[in-house]
Amino acid sequence: MNPLEELYATVLARKDAKIEGSYTCYLFAQGLDKILKKCGEECAEVIIAAKNGENADTVLEISDLLYHLTVLMVQQGITLEQVEAELQKRAGKQGNLKTFHQVDKNT
Repeated sequence: MNPLEELYATVLARKDAKIEGSYTCYLFAQGLDKILKKCGEECAEVIIAAKNGENADTVLEISDLLYHLTVLMVQQGITLEQVEAELQKRAGKQGNLKTFHQVDKNT
């Protein structure tokens, strides 16, 4: 099992557990809004760490974000296999640069 599979399995096991002192159990008990808030906070922390150019800090923050995203996946019933399948589909794509809507800032 790779580290992401181990993390997913651990988070899944904690979803319905009532382990006192478990942060994962706390997040599940608090519900979706708390999980989403933590995902947002961790995403912002990744951005700040990357902007500061401290790779060690960025690695720590990415790890925190991946953990919280894993909690979100389990809470929503999204499997690791589903995400892996989507990534696999995307790996074969080429020329999929999206065109962005241009906004006239003078109006």
